[in-house]
Amino acid sequence: MADVKTLFAARVPRYTSYPTAPHFHAGVGESTYRDWLAALPADDAISLYIHIPFCDTLCWFCGCHTTVVNSYAPVTGYLDLLARELSLVADALGPKRRVTHLHFGGGSPTLVKPDDLRRLNVSLRRRFDIAADAEIAVEIDPRGFTAEMAEAWADIGVTRASIGVQDCDPKVQRAINRIQPDDVTLACVRMLRAAGIEKLNIDLIYGLPHQTVEGLAHTIETALTLDPDRLAIFGYAHVPHFKKHMALIPEDALPGVAERFAQAEMAQALLESCGYRAIGIDHFAKPEDALAIAQDNGTLRRNFQGYTTDDAATLIGLGASAIGALPQGYVQNISDVPGYRKALDEGRLPVARGVAVSDEDRVRRAAIERLMCDLSVDLAQVAGCFGKSMKLFAGTLAALEPWHRDGVVRIEGSRVTVAPQWRAATRLVCSLFDTYLDEGARRHALAV
Repeated sequence: MADVKTLFAARVPRYTSYPTAPHFHAGVGESTYRDWLAALPADDAISLYIHIPFCDTLCWFCGCHTTVVNSYAPVTGYLDLLARELSLVADALGPKRRVTHLHFGGGSPTLVKPDDLRRLNVSLRRRFDIAADAEIAVEIDPRGFTAEMAEAWADIGVTRASIGVQDCDPKVQRAINRIQPDDVTLACVRMLRAAGIEKLNIDLIYGLPHQTVEGLAHTIETALTLDPDRLAIFGYAHVPHFKKHMALIPEDALPGVAERFAQAEMAQALLESCGYRAIGIDHFAKPEDALAIAQDNGTLRRNFQGYTTDDAATLIGLGASAIGALPQGYVQNISDVPGYRKALDEGRLPVARGVAVSDEDRVRRAAIERLMCDLSVDLAQVAGCFGKSMKLFAGTLAALEPWHRDGVVRIEGSRVTVAPQWRAATRLVCSLFDTYLDEGARRHALAV
């Protein structure tokens, strides 16, 4: 039997891409990105991600690229930059492209004032063909959210909102510098629904300081009173060497590996008992939700926003630090706003780094994605789709044998399946397919 503490003490990527972001490099820059954009088939639909890298307070658990602002002026200037970047990208793409998924993330997208949001929407629709049935999603910070904001997001066509909650316990909230009373979250949900935005996700985190199994259960039960379509319950990644503000969180208050595993297991059991379906490793959805349907028919996907039904081959990231995924590889924009502005002032696409995807990367990426989405993969089938042999996975299968004996995975011919009771170990299983992984890399999150 595998030992929980030993197994989950490892640090591994979240596998929202492959190769993962630590392997991006400056060798992929603007000229490469322009070539990649120009080569995209004109009739292929694309997805857009828009990053708003500002917040009005800093949550100490946050691993995102964001800056605290005390006035609105930096946001106004940044929105002008966004409009310039989207025009440069649209020019590089050529004919007006059809967009089927649009996601606003941050930071806090809800810092954008309603009139500015509508102007940004005009710029987007002028340069891109936003499909009538496109999913348009936004990440919401309920603190300070207003009915006017809800109406503005509805006006630009938002169909889904992800509401940040994290934890409902005031002691946990104080330890992560995010004070959010339950009535604030409830008011936000009511305003969104009143504006016509009815598809709602709730985002929670386990592994936070002072968090317990019982406390997390209370948070989940509170979230369920809001009747969300989906919940995401992420494991907190404590990486103060990478994000300095995380050092403000008392490490002695963080749950240990065994406690984190217990929290993840309880969350799954509780949500499944309430009728939600487990989606991948950290999402849950009502059975009639599009994510659950996609999981049933084998079309569930995973990208930088997590689990998705988005089947576009190209995701273009707009904004400082935004990451894009194209058939040829990945690109990431300059992270700091002054550097981002300088590139745009010079008429350049603000690319900082990226990585081209090799033929072998594509095979391994497909295997990892199926494991992350389905907890199971037929390696012969995946290899065959790319004209490759199962021999590509010989080393991985050998490394998985001890886990097969311990019951963590089942190996049946060419199929590898994560045992249901070891769902939390899926990222660890995926890491054995990762030829880039540096086992000593401390920037990754704990495996559970």
